[in-house]
Formats: sequence, structure tokens, C-alpha cells
Amino acid sequence: MKTTCTTRIERAAALDLLINGDLLALGSRADKIRRQLHQDNTVTFVVDRNVNYTNICDSKCSFCAFYRTKDAADAYILTGDEIYAKIAELALQGGTQLLMQGGLNPDLKIEFFEELFRTIKERFPTIQNHSLSPAEVICIADNSALTVDEALLRLKDSGLDSIPGGGAEILVDEVRSSISPKKIGWKQWGDVMLKAARLGMPTTATMMFGSSEKPEDIVEHLFRVREIQDQGGSFTAFIPWSYQPGNTELGGTTATGIDYLKVLALSRIVLDTIPNIQASWVTQGAKMASVALLFGANDLGGTMLEENVVAAAGCSFCMSQQEMITLIHSAGFRAAQRTTTYSIIREFQV
Repeated sequence: MKTTCTTRIERAAALDLLINGDLLALGSRADKIRRQLHQDNTVTFVVDRNVNYTNICDSKCSFCAFYRTKDAADAYILTGDEIYAKIAELALQGGTQLLMQGGLNPDLKIEFFEELFRTIKERFPTIQNHSLSPAEVICIADNSALTVDEALLRLKDSGLDSIPGGGAEILVDEVRSSISPKKIGWKQWGDVMLKAARLGMPTTATMMFGSSEKPEDIVEHLFRVREIQDQGGSFTAFIPWSYQPGNTELGGTTATGIDYLKVLALSRIVLDTIPNIQASWVTQGAKMASVALLFGANDLGGTMLEENVVAAAGCSFCMSQQEMITLIHSAGFRAAQRTTTYSIIREFQV
């Protein structure tokens, strides 16, 4: 897609906006870009389900309240039948997207996922399998003595349609080494995304901020995402959300609403070749998500029939599909259900 302006903002200007920019002026600038990109005044959402196939994870990130060690009493790996039952419930509710993610489990090799994905595609051909973070892809490749290219191709051939941007956290290795020292570095994250794009797979990008990073790190993250896109990336959307400290080893406090809105607006300004910015109602709640639609966001993400990772940190906002539609209309926008790749399925009248 074309950029929204002739001159792209660069790092120094972006950092100044983040640190010194007036909140409302920043929001107005982002909103103007949003309206240029999405002139039909529509805000979208997808009907989806998060299925966390395992909580066993060797990464043991200090910001995560979801992971368990293999010998923990509540450690699990879902069976195929358990996963298929969850997807069947999604299909019955008109859902179109499966977001399946879990821990970096050393016992799960690529054959586990190939069998799972093939069966999902056979039983639920209308469901988009939007699953596995870059860290999971690399873990599967390592567990299976494969290159990343070989693993991605086999996963795609077995039914993986697209890759979500989980595990990005902050794409600065100094930050990553302090909060998730066992997880892949930022270049590996980007490499998986570029390889997936070359295979024709859509992807998304995310950012978890508010843990221990500096403003400079937030800006660097945004520009690294933009540069990956410039190199041939296939990001359809960017989703920033704030760190949730509850029940985590890292602890601390979460970012303020003002922090969230500034980061969201800056994301819309910097990421001029990524068409969609999602508001994170899961971490921010409905009221802040409504405000976010005036700060550059044009999408509310998924209805999430199930969500476990953020909930493990004590954050449990809920929103039904009808509540999401009402929120969009109340904010002055048209509401529409979309696919993972942003094709409109249906619109909803006020």
C-alpha cells in the first residue's frame, strides 16, 4: 500500500512525539491518517477463539503468568479431540479465525502440528488457521531438527494459513534479555516473519510495552516493524498492548491509559505501510477501546470466545459480539465483521 504522506516520520521526530507530544494533538494526527486509509468510516472485528494448546514452556518469561513447567500439577497439552471440540463451538457461532498458541514445549515436534492442522483443515475448511508465534515456529524447527524454512513450508502445507505476531514484546534485545532471556532475539522474530511472507502467508505484528523498556525502545520497535515490512513483510495489522503485571515474576505496574493512547497513536503515524491498527480491548477494556478509535485504531481485534494468557495475569475484560457492535456504533462508526485478512463478511446497521 502507499504511504499516507510524502515524507515519512523518522526516529528522532517519533521519539519527540512520544515524550513531548500533546496527547490530543497526537490523537488528532493519528485519526487523520486513519480516516485517509479507511474512508468508509468502518471499524472491524473478527469472530475468533484463542486455543492455548499447551501451557508447558521452557522460555519461562518473567512477564508471563500463563506458563508452567512440565512437572507442574496444572501443566497440560490439549488432545486433538479437545481442540476440535473448541473449534466446533467457534464454527457454530459463525467464527472464522482460530488463533492457536502455546508455550515452547520441547516435547512437541512438527508431526504433532501437521496431524493437528491437517485434521482442522479437513473438518473446518472455512476456519482460518492463524496460529503459532515466530518463537513457536523456531522451537518446532529445533525440536524436529529442521531449518526454519523447512518447518514453515511443512506447517503451511499441512494447513497453517497465517502467522500472528505474538512474542514480539519489545524488538530490542537489551530489553528481551532482561524479561525473556531464553526467547529468540528480535532478528530471529523478524526473519520468521519475512520467510512466512515469502511463502505467501499473511502475518501480523504486535508490541507489549510497559514492562521495563525506555521510550527509545518503543520507538525502535516501531521502526523495526516498519523496516521488516519495507523488506517484503506481509503485516496486515499492528496490535500494541500494555504489560499486565498480575501474578507475574516481573511484577511492577501497568501503563496508564494516556501511555496506551500515545503509543497507539504513534503506531498509526509511524507504520504507514501497515493498513490496520487494532485496539486492545482485552487489556484496556471497552471504554478505552472506544477512545482508541479516535486515536488511530480502525479495528477491535477478535471477540475471543476464549482467552487464557492475559487472564492468567488477572486481566479479564469481556465483550460479546453485540457489545462490540454497540461500542463501534456509539463511537460514531459503522461496524463490520471481517476475516483474518480484512475482507468484510457482513455489516451491521445501527
